[in-house]
Amino acid sequence: MAQIVVTNSLTLDGVMQAPGGIDEDCRDGFEHGGWAVPYPDEVMGAEMAKGMARPGVMLFGRRTYEAMYAHWPHQTDGNPYTEKLNQVHKYVASTTLADPLPWANSTLLTGDVPKAVAELKKRVDGDISVLGSGELVRTLARHGLIDRYVLLIHPIVLGSGHRMFDDAPLARLRLVDSVPTGTGVIIATYEPLEH
Repeated sequence: MAQIVVTNSLTLDGVMQAPGGIDEDCRDGFEHGGWAVPYPDEVMGAEMAKGMARPGVMLFGRRTYEAMYAHWPHQTDGNPYTEKLNQVHKYVASTTLADPLPWANSTLLTGDVPKAVAELKKRVDGDISVLGSGELVRTLARHGLIDRYVLLIHPIVLGSGHRMFDDAPLARLRLVDSVPTGTGVIIATYEPLEH
């Protein structure tokens, strides 16, 4: 059975909205887009490469899928993530998208999302990697479907923005790994205690 692994960048106050670009996600007047841009370094790159090298599939919510599709299939700079993201099988949880999905190797999950994802965990091997996808993460957490969190906790406080754990249920986690980067980011890996 597969494990669901959520990998997300967060601020110290838990904001996950628009880490990568100023215009990435301006919902609700968010003005701090691109807050994570100054922080990558070799340590972070090496840790993220480990995760990308693990066998498995990816799972996205609609907004993250559309943002990733707008960027990655068009990259020609030799970034090692480009080939992986284009070739890996991608599952998308959405009530508004319709088949066929535009990005190669993409499958739409329809119906009850927690049920569809629980079935997916039984059908695939390796990791089911979730990037971004805040609404999806919160839904999966409410249904006890997340097996591991890899959180890139950045040394910045924004005071506004969508948070990963807004309206989340009580969850007790155990720290299984932590890696500090040279830019002050802590890459913390947690697993639920009740799993």
